[in-house]
Amino acid sequence: MTTTELPKCPMDPTRDDRKSAALAAQRVRADAGARVVGSFDFGRAILRSATMLQAGAGSEQVKVGGDEHGPVFFLDGEEHRRRRTAIARFFTPKAISTRHRLVMERTSDELLARLRAKGSWQLDELSYQLAVAVAAEIVGLTDSNQVAMARRIQATLLGTRLRGMHPVIRVGAQALTAVHAMRFFLRDVRPAIRSRRRERRDDVISHLIDEGYPDKAILIECMTYAVAGMVTTREFIVMVAWHLFDDDELRARFAAGDEADQTAIIEEILRLEPVAAMLHRRATQDSDLGVGSVKEGELLAVSIRAANVDPETVGECPHALDPDRARRLKAVGSYMSFGDGSHRCPGAQVAINETRVFLDRLMRLPDLRLVRTPDMTWCDGLMSYELRGATVTCSRDLTPAAHGTGQDAGPDGERT
Repeated sequence: MTTTELPKCPMDPTRDDRKSAALAAQRVRADAGARVVGSFDFGRAILRSATMLQAGAGSEQVKVGGDEHGPVFFLDGEEHRRRRTAIARFFTPKAISTRHRLVMERTSDELLARLRAKGSWQLDELSYQLAVAVAAEIVGLTDSNQVAMARRIQATLLGTRLRGMHPVIRVGAQALTAVHAMRFFLRDVRPAIRSRRRERRDDVISHLIDEGYPDKAILIECMTYAVAGMVTTREFIVMVAWHLFDDDELRARFAAGDEADQTAIIEEILRLEPVAAMLHRRATQDSDLGVGSVKEGELLAVSIRAANVDPETVGECPHALDPDRARRLKAVGSYMSFGDGSHRCPGAQVAINETRVFLDRLMRLPDLRLVRTPDMTWCDGLMSYELRGATVTCSRDLTPAAHGTGQDAGPDGERT
């Protein structure tokens, strides 16, 4: 379909609602020697092709071939398909509606009760605690205090900031990251493993135990899920909230909308503000993919940001926030934001659902205001934006129940 065939955009063609585009333009860089692909159709063909292998993000340094328990995110081919199929049950619509939705709702209610008791709170702290609670339930990290665990996981993310460090500093940072990872293992992962060795549950750690994973491999999987399911969702929830606070009409539509309309708004914001910016693949052979050709050994960098605003696919006014775009074009609203092909993010619907559940409740709080917009920085290791310091206020609820909701942590980070 060409742009002349796409339905017309009802907006100003010069409108640009993106908040992270300027910073991303300065910081997003493909790996050395990579050909950058910004076309949606060509990028999707690359991600769906069986002739492509994972590249970038350290994937080519992971010794997958000789390790039967290598991280599933870095696998390719039949082994990847087998293991993705085995964990798919944790991310199905049924699992979301019957299990994960309960955690999303309960945690959102607890966090917002605490917000009402305090009167103000930082959005990134709220969204992070929600994302940790939901991911922890899916993975099985439920045998330690989650507030303290969230801090330990945050500390391990020092490892995502090694890129560009002076070699001497990098050695120290790597050692410190290892210390934080060991603390996460001892306080959170090991208790969960021990509990599930005694009695299996319907979660990822129980599955990994059944698959014969050693403790170290389970730790690596847990850390991978932490980045994929906790950290990225934290940023996106804040980004969606920021857009809603900045646009009274959009906020009113979201508050009044049903689940489908709220999801459409969220996915359109995600199209404009994808947390992941670029995906790398390496061609294993010369291939004609129909919309473009690749050479054996060629490194390709699929620009998610460029693909998501490709007018050949998303239509006119590609930089405008238009919640009706996907319905008008009969397209998947998030476009390339969760990747595509066999490595498409398995937790995509979990992230969308928890964002919707939390923000639906947040936007209904009395006298809710954003009194401080977020500071936006960039993480080169994850190639994504970070939003910190956004502060919301609302009418306080001084009832004792509001003060007593949630888990509080003492000075050492453990439950008081």
